[in-house]
Amino acid sequence: MTAVSERYLVEAEQQTRLRRIPMDRYAPWQPAVIFLDGNRKRAAARLLHETGVFPRPGAQCLEVGFGTLGWLAHLIDWGLRETDLHGIERHADCLRVVRETLPSADLRLGDAGQLPWPDGSFDLVVASMVFTAIPDTKARRRAADEIIRVLVPGGALLWYDIAVDNPWNPHYRRVSRRELRGLFPGLTPTVRTVNLAPPLARVLTSRSFRLAVLLEGLPAFRPFLLAVLVKPDGDRR
Repeated sequence: MTAVSERYLVEAEQQTRLRRIPMDRYAPWQPAVIFLDGNRKRAAARLLHETGVFPRPGAQCLEVGFGTLGWLAHLIDWGLRETDLHGIERHADCLRVVRETLPSADLRLGDAGQLPWPDGSFDLVVASMVFTAIPDTKARRRAADEIIRVLVPGGALLWYDIAVDNPWNPHYRRVSRRELRGLFPGLTPTVRTVNLAPPLARVLTSRSFRLAVLLEGLPAFRPFLLAVLVKPDGDRR
C-alpha cells in the first residue's frame, strides 16, 4: 500500500466513524470523559516526573494528531506557554478550530509520516491514539522514525494508545508492548496500562464512580498503554 492510499484509507475510516458517533459522546461534561481524561492526565504527569522529563515552560512540545485539542490543553494546564506548543493534524476542520483556541501556538496541517520540522526540534512529542489509526506497518515505521528524528537528545515521547484490537472496527489496529518497543528501538521505555475501555467506562460512571475506580484498579480491565520513551543523550540521529 502506498503512503497516499494509506492516508486516504485512514481519513475515510475516520470520517465514517465520526458519522456513526453521537455528537455528545465525547463531550467534556460526560461522566466517562471526566473519569478517563482525569485518570490519564494524572498518570501521564506522574510518569513524566518519574522519568525526569516533565516539561517546563520553555520546553518545545509537539503533539502529533491533536484532533479537537488533544493533549495541548493538558500541556497548558501543566504550565507550558502557547508559544511552546506545536502540533500537526491531518484534518483541516480540526486545525481551524484549535488555531482559534490557541492562536499563538505553531499548528500545521500535515501527516505524521512527514513532520515539517528540523531534526532535534522538540523536548517532548505526544502521540495519543495516532498509531492505532495507522493500520499499515510501513506507515507506522515512517511515523515512528519521524518522531525519533525531531526529538532532541534526552527528549521524550509521551505515548497513549490501545493495546487490544477492536473486534467491531478492523481498520483500527492495536499496538502491543512488543511493537511499541520495536517502533522506537533506540528509546528507553517506561510503560504502564491505564484506563477502562470507554464503553465499559460509560456504563459504570453513569451508575457508580466507585465501581469504575475499583475495576480500573485491575490490570485486566485496562486495555490502553501509557508510556514515556526517552531518547538517549548521545543519540544524534
